[in-house]
Amino acid sequence: MDLLTANDAAGQYPASWYAATATPPPENPPARGAMACDVCVIGGGFTGLSSALHLAERGYDVILLDAHRAGFGASGRNGGQVGTGQRLHQDELEKMLGHDHARALWDISLESVALVRDLIARHAPDAGWTSGIISADHRRRYVADSHAYADHLAQHYGYDQITPLDATAMRAHVGSPAYHGGFLDMGGGHTHPLRFAFGLARACAAAGVRMHDLSRVTAIADGQPATVTTDSGGSIRAQHVILGCNGYLGRLDGQTAARVMPINNYIIATEPLDDSTARGLIRDGHAVADSKFVINYFRLSEDNRMLFGGGESYGYRFPTDITALVRKPMLEIFPQLRDARIDYAWGGTLGITMNRMPHFARRRANILSLSGYSGHGVAMATLAGQIGADVIVGQAERFDVMARVPSSRFPGGAALRSPLLVLAMLWFSLRDRF
Repeated sequence: MDLLTANDAAGQYPASWYAATATPPPENPPARGAMACDVCVIGGGFTGLSSALHLAERGYDVILLDAHRAGFGASGRNGGQVGTGQRLHQDELEKMLGHDHARALWDISLESVALVRDLIARHAPDAGWTSGIISADHRRRYVADSHAYADHLAQHYGYDQITPLDATAMRAHVGSPAYHGGFLDMGGGHTHPLRFAFGLARACAAAGVRMHDLSRVTAIADGQPATVTTDSGGSIRAQHVILGCNGYLGRLDGQTAARVMPINNYIIATEPLDDSTARGLIRDGHAVADSKFVINYFRLSEDNRMLFGGGESYGYRFPTDITALVRKPMLEIFPQLRDARIDYAWGGTLGITMNRMPHFARRRANILSLSGYSGHGVAMATLAGQIGADVIVGQAERFDVMARVPSSRFPGGAALRSPLLVLAMLWFSLRDRF
């Protein structure tokens, strides 16, 4: 299955609320003919845009290639939540890696949020920033662990941005009987991800990055320099290559493909709600993510729409009725929205790993692969781009911290990961119901 074309038309952004409320940067010509550069960046999402920008700002000659356009993939379609921490909780990382390594990963996560906020302020102020992410427990038995985790972060990491929430406090924040407690993290927040991507793309162009749309990479020939070939007729000789393709990697890098699986996720946007209704759903405008394995995540837009992500599907084609798929879990959480009109419904493809931690790897001495953000990509993918730029400059400390996290192959590799995913998701979806 070719995920670059399975669900989307070439170069056309999906009919999302994000696309309807963002102004794209000018289109760039496809890559054609022979070219040379210091660094060729493949993928125009947060990782690629951040890599290209940070390298160009340091004086490197950078070519950025995208099979569609900047922000076309998961970077411009996601829930917009920018969370602290890694995808795994710190206590889990401590057991897996030891306290020192876990602490380094925590510090990197805080750097990722700070970087996003800085880049928004400098290059995408229209993307906005609203502080606060609520972690909502859908089972009463989970609440004690959530509160213990908040205490753990305070005691062992000096993190004072988390407030535990009991059932009464949760109900005051989120107008739903579905949740029994959890916590509020004011260190995280949410933004308009496509406007953020567009701001980064404009900053790249202003910094001198040579950007090429509709330039799908078909091959990377090893060597010093490496040679990158595109289906648009481009042949780029580059001293370094950064792969930032995440769920849209395809067969471009078999080693990464065996460890990073593409999955689809879906979001709907209601009609604008009146202030009273909107604040009755999420009182203070924080983002919310719940404790289900097949996670529900939601927030209010700037024009008081409920943006709700959830639902599940198997196979790589989007369902024919995304609205019906996602409206079902939305009404389980917020039955008061049963009469709300759904104005937008869209899907996207992200990359997950076996342990839900990012996959950082050197494919060759001069080829880096950065992907596998597992639904935690707004912050980590953006920082990954900066980290990739640091490696090329000669500063690999943070890259090594990330790359030392074990990264297992999916059983059966790329060939069998899809049917195994179906079985796993069926099991976890059943678990979520009990």
